[in-house]
Amino acid sequence: MSVSSPTAAGSPDRAPVDEAAFTALVSPLRRELHAHCYRMLGSVHDADDALQDALLRAWRGLPAFAGRGSLRSWLYTVATRVCLDAIAGRARRALPVDLGPASDTAVPDSHPDHEVAWLGPYPDTGLAAAPVAPGARYEQREAVELAFVAAVQHLPGNQRAALLLFDVLGYSAAEIAAMLGTSTASVNSALARARRSLAERAPAATQQRTLRMLDDVRLREVVTGYATALENGDADALVALLTEDVTWSMPPMPHWYRGLAAVLDFARSAPLGPCGSWRHVTTGANGQPAVAGYLRRGGTGPFLPWSVDVLALRGDRIAGITSFLGAEHVAAFGLPDSLPGEAAPSAG
Repeated sequence: MSVSSPTAAGSPDRAPVDEAAFTALVSPLRRELHAHCYRMLGSVHDADDALQDALLRAWRGLPAFAGRGSLRSWLYTVATRVCLDAIAGRARRALPVDLGPASDTAVPDSHPDHEVAWLGPYPDTGLAAAPVAPGARYEQREAVELAFVAAVQHLPGNQRAALLLFDVLGYSAAEIAAMLGTSTASVNSALARARRSLAERAPAATQQRTLRMLDDVRLREVVTGYATALENGDADALVALLTEDVTWSMPPMPHWYRGLAAVLDFARSAPLGPCGSWRHVTTGANGQPAVAGYLRRGGTGPFLPWSVDVLALRGDRIAGITSFLGAEHVAAFGLPDSLPGEAAPSAG
């Protein structure tokens, strides 16, 4: 960040704020602020822009802040207001399941829908162990799970902010009112409406609870088994890992599938069929197991980034697959821009 050093308004004799000192001051908070922006906006790229804008506003407003109150709370105030401005000017982020019913059979002529603002995945490397107040209802990793973030996107901006600041970050209603420039009664009302809406959309069991109950060895078997089944074109091996009511969606493709029959029909028509050859790298997204898929359409040459597949588990089976198509998603995870064609990569 390179900007002119701000001074207090109307106080030309006041010393400018040192940029290096400001950067050092906010650096420990960047990751948790970025995750907050992602929860608000549902996109890593939007979160990048929002955080940059928020830090710029904070830099310019630092003399007026002058150390009054908590720096962390002030930065969350600025970041939340930036996100609210962004929400007011664009459509909410969505997944294919938000747009219509599941398809019973594969849709071979499906095309990307670029008119929809799609929800995106979030790299686990961006998650920080942020301090949580006693009033917080959600763990930091729970609050970035796909189902939670997708449900939050259905909320109006003020409800979204109230829910995240209260239930995820543990701020009080009075503190949130001050942060948003409204009344405590308004915050409590927005919070109550948000919780009712969230209860209708979010699953009862979080992925964190499921993962804690699952043996690490079995988890690795499921994730590597999924990748290996795709690489080998093995439908039987894939089916053995799935629940009966499994779902598979592929934003920006609008079609999605529910149930073994529909999912298998899709898998045989695309990833297990004529797409090409696959290699995968294991990763983590939204606090959930994930694999980055690399595709080679011809018989030779490198494997190129194609998707980030985020897996939702129930017990020791895969209950949901969300394949975020696009090389830009793989790049956001800091993964290679290609894999050699000679051999599959080791899991990492």
